[in-house]
Amino acid sequence: MGNLKRLLLVLAFLATGLPAAADRLDSEIAFEQSQAAIGNLTGAHLLRDHRGRDLPLAELRGKPLVVSLIYTSCATVCPLVTDHLRDSVAEARRVLGDGRFNVLTFGFDASGDRPGQLAGFAGVHQLTGIDGWYIASADEATTAALLAELGFSYSSAAGGFAHVTQTTVLDAEGRVYRQLYGEEFPLPMLLEPLKDLTLGRTTRSMAPADLWDRLTFICTVYNPLTGAYRFDYSILFGVFFGGVSLLLFAWFIVGLWRERRRAMKAGQQRAGSGNPAQEVI
Repeated sequence: MGNLKRLLLVLAFLATGLPAAADRLDSEIAFEQSQAAIGNLTGAHLLRDHRGRDLPLAELRGKPLVVSLIYTSCATVCPLVTDHLRDSVAEARRVLGDGRFNVLTFGFDASGDRPGQLAGFAGVHQLTGIDGWYIASADEATTAALLAELGFSYSSAAGGFAHVTQTTVLDAEGRVYRQLYGEEFPLPMLLEPLKDLTLGRTTRSMAPADLWDRLTFICTVYNPLTGAYRFDYSILFGVFFGGVSLLLFAWFIVGLWRERRRAMKAGQQRAGSGNPAQEVI
């Protein structure tokens, strides 16, 4: 099942509706690069925000950071990703609380994503004024270094770029913690890693809603036929029957232990009754 989920991710890695030049991106290589980036530490890069001010990436450490990679002249995928992320972030903050994580919309078109373009993009998509949401770009060298650390792949295409729809979650130290793919990922795909990072990786609530979120996260795969994530019931059934099997095995082991204990007690009683204490005259 793990291989099937991985295959679906590879097939769906490239955004639907990209120009024909998207075939310049090898989906297998792009996926491997993206996954291999998990654990990478991002550098202390100097970015420039939509107001033209310096934004040291190191200043955003101390909290998890959600990095959305877009280019402002994109008219198809990037607007959809941005609007969906905005709504998902609002819901995540409602669950986790305000100020628990930051968001960075990063324009990877170093020549086109200048402060004016970034400001216009942010205004259209209602990002300005959201606390903890930063909009920035960088020079070509800095952009190339950051994208390499994030494992992000793109190539030039007629009128723009062919690129993967990747959203990256960094931990408080600036390390790549999780990669999200697709234009409209389900909320648990974002919420669960943020819960891990903000509440502690060993923190697990037993509330039904939290358990369902965790199960949804485990059982969600991207379907390349529909261009959307879907709930894979085969994984759910596997989890269910695996749990039942473990319970039956535990019941069998406990039964053997009890039977052995009863046999030992019975043997001790027989041994005691067969050697009565001698009466002293």
